[in-house]
Amino acid sequence: MKIKQYSEVFLFVLLTSLFTMISAEAEALVPPQQTIAEASEKLKVHMQDESFKRDFKKLTEFVDEVIYPHVDFDMLSKGVLGKLWRKATSEEKEAFKKEFKTLLVRTYSRAFFEFKDWSIRFLPLDLNKSVKTFKSRKTGKTIQKVVVKTEILQPGLQPIPVDYRMYKEQGQKDWKVYDIIIGGVSLVTNYRTTFKNEYRKTGSLKGVIEQLALKNKQAFEKAAQKES
Repeated sequence: MKIKQYSEVFLFVLLTSLFTMISAEAEALVPPQQTIAEASEKLKVHMQDESFKRDFKKLTEFVDEVIYPHVDFDMLSKGVLGKLWRKATSEEKEAFKKEFKTLLVRTYSRAFFEFKDWSIRFLPLDLNKSVKTFKSRKTGKTIQKVVVKTEILQPGLQPIPVDYRMYKEQGQKDWKVYDIIIGGVSLVTNYRTTFKNEYRKTGSLKGVIEQLALKNKQAFEKAAQKES
């Protein structure tokens, strides 16, 4: 499957995983699973808002509001850029995080109304056996990591296995997603390849950020034209 196709699947999976869950009530889920489940409730309540179809900016702001607290975009950005992150200036890091988050949110938003009849099944999770605990070398704080295993279901098709890498740092209230794995391929690895190729074309991280910002700008302008 091509990188672009993988990207669309990754984004769709994250969005649909937040849409709806089956086979387990929210109160029966353990905290990392509840993080996804609670966000799904917020999205389901607003799914039928017809105004979103006429106002793409309003839709992206809503999706951002719901998803942002549950996804660590800093860790995502760092993982996606890999070696380029260590070479980047503070300004470049902030600029990339901003544009990368915009890319993800606007893509989620586009998928918001396009995919129907999907549901998520949470697989059993025993935190006592599954959580890995260690101390951060940088802060000294205790960090817990776990993989939440799910299946995305669609009538008539085979389930799609989807794993969510999540973490919780000492003093942090909720668990956060920092990667999604589908069929052994991660969102982080997928986008790392995408931006590595873009880096080769532009010759600099600045060029990568500028191209990403341009694509985001063009996407919003296109949406605005359709609405007018």
